[in-house]
Amino acid sequence: MLDVPNSDLQSLANPNNAGQWVQTNVLNFYPAVNIKYIAVGNEVKPVGDSTSWMAQYVLPAIQNVYQAIRAKGLHDQIKVSTAIDMTLIGTSYPPSKGSFRSDVRSYLDPIIGYLVYANLPLFANVYPYFSYVGDPNDISLPYALFTAPNVVVWDGSRGYQNLFDAVLDSVHAALDNTGIGYVKVVVSESGWPSDGGFAATYDNARVYLGNLIQHVKGGTPMRPNVAIETYLFGMFDENQKSPEVEKHFGVFYPNNQKKYPFNFGFSAARHWEDDIVAIKNASVSLRSDA
Repeated sequence: MLDVPNSDLQSLANPNNAGQWVQTNVLNFYPAVNIKYIAVGNEVKPVGDSTSWMAQYVLPAIQNVYQAIRAKGLHDQIKVSTAIDMTLIGTSYPPSKGSFRSDVRSYLDPIIGYLVYANLPLFANVYPYFSYVGDPNDISLPYALFTAPNVVVWDGSRGYQNLFDAVLDSVHAALDNTGIGYVKVVVSESGWPSDGGFAATYDNARVYLGNLIQHVKGGTPMRPNVAIETYLFGMFDENQKSPEVEKHFGVFYPNNQKKYPFNFGFSAARHWEDDIVAIKNASVSLRSDA
């Protein structure tokens, strides 16, 4: 997954610049590098944020990058979209009532329409950690860590045993409730910090990530029996991030040492070093602009 930095959005709203960007960053490396997705902007917030002025460029940049990819006949191999965060969801409970905030619909609806037209997914950054630390009185830690022994939330006939599914299904519902058309959701980021803040411990991070890896094979109550394509955040701890908690999301230490004992579904006979290569080839962090 390649990221177009938010700082490049205005430039890529020009078709010529987008074509050059695709040549330089995609075509010069593909297919030797297996590029599956291009995220055009990350967590751009159209209202009340330092990134809001960039919002006007997101859809034109998506369109231009997509057309440059399509011109090379690669639009079925390399999908183009943008990554949103959960602050754009106005109603998330119960999940089936999920909806986008009214003040961001004029930004999102045209993007969703284009994703439907071009058969592109929406990228969503899903962090039960931040939901939990924002409301620890009403959200239990086991619900956030996939360790609740029973259903915690009933939404009609659907039972939710973990917060990840509930948040993700609120995005599914928000998309469905626009009435624009079906859009697949790819979880472009999910993770848990191992230090630096409330509930940010090594054990919590280990449990969350290990359970997430196993859980996404099975789908959500709203989209059952369909694996959830999910990317972990992040590859490495980053010592220049702030606040402190943002420094500790890495699956690996900066020296390439594993932080956690789990693997990613590979044969137990394989070495962890092989897993590192596979993960490095599969995932690139999108959170540089967050």
